[in-house]
Amino acid sequence: METGHHKGVTVIGLGPMGQAMAGTFLKQGYEVTVWNRTLSKADELAAQGALKALTVEEALAANPLAILSLTDYDAMYAILESAQGSLHGKVIVNLSSDTPAKARQAAAWLAGYGAVLLAGGVQVPPSGIGNPGSSAFYSGPISVFEAHKETLTVLTSTDYRGEDPGLAMLYYQLQMVIFWTSMLSYLQAVALANAHGITAEQYLAYAKENILSLPNFIEFYTPRLNAGEHPGDVDRLAMGTASVEHVVHTFEDAGLDPSLPAAVLGLFRRGMEKGHASDSFTSLIEIMKQPNA
Repeated sequence: METGHHKGVTVIGLGPMGQAMAGTFLKQGYEVTVWNRTLSKADELAAQGALKALTVEEALAANPLAILSLTDYDAMYAILESAQGSLHGKVIVNLSSDTPAKARQAAAWLAGYGAVLLAGGVQVPPSGIGNPGSSAFYSGPISVFEAHKETLTVLTSTDYRGEDPGLAMLYYQLQMVIFWTSMLSYLQAVALANAHGITAEQYLAYAKENILSLPNFIEFYTPRLNAGEHPGDVDRLAMGTASVEHVVHTFEDAGLDPSLPAAVLGLFRRGMEKGHASDSFTSLIEIMKQPNA
């Protein structure tokens, strides 16, 4: 990728994330080639010095390393299938969100055309690109990752998870499980607060205090989860079920949609039905591990 003082990279997909990535590379002195299905999205970057490719083939030919910032892996196929002849010898860094299985399938598909996949999962919004405190997961061949680590670190710090191309997506989706459910619970709390005349600003300090307490609970329960043990010495599922029932009733009394806490209550009740009433609420992980009925 680097010859002498030349540093080059191709960025395919110029949504907000792709725009931020290409702009960051330009600021760091990289020769950046960009391509987007809607070519006008490359105009602003071209004004900053990026090379505007007119075709995917032209974009791939410009550099050995191409970074994809797309909606999902299906979008990768839609774009690259017409440029199969230009894939040989290329390293494709796909930073699009999808499933671990889709990443593994993409690695095999690209290998069939002589290309290598580095799968990635960026843990920040576009505003975090170029910030050394930001991070992204990567997985794929370690030799390929090491060869391009310096370039990838321009975007965020790098967290290499292993050779299996699905691992970056797995770790990314693990983070999304916690992020989205946590943010939805925050919105539910604000909706309930608003229904009683309490503003989001008035509730802010309490929301932060609640969330900041979670690491202590996670650290406490982690050894027990590792051991597969759910003793009811600290908490019991029966008490947790009663607590969640009170939450659901509070939403109903306020005339609000209780669907999120009701879903939580449904899970708690399934645990009760399975005989975990005297166990910790962590016993619900055994319910979660079962196939979807």
